[in-house]
Amino acid sequence: MTLAKAHKYHATATIVDGIRFPSKKQARRYSELRFLEKSKLISRLALEPRYAIVVNEQHICDYVADFKYVDITGVVVEDVKGVKTPVYRLKKKLVEAIYGITVKET
Repeated sequence: MTLAKAHKYHATATIVDGIRFPSKKQARRYSELRFLEKSKLISRLALEPRYAIVVNEQHICDYVADFKYVDITGVVVEDVKGVKTPVYRLKKKLVEAIYGITVKET
């Protein structure tokens, strides 16, 4: 018998619409965004959009946000965060500088 490995930040995986989210907080935000999409307040909801971080034509790593959608202000890239690790902070700054976007944290 194997035991499920505990998440290092004590998050509880949650399934919504057949999609597994690593935390209840992220699953709840997805439900809110789906409601906004059905209400036509946002559109083009995408999960886990990926952004390549390339410096001097060398691929360094990828930044994967939680959500991307369009609202009345334009394209929104959003990350649901409980713990902001140093690696997350660095990748966020890099992707904002390279792509000229602002990552919304919820």
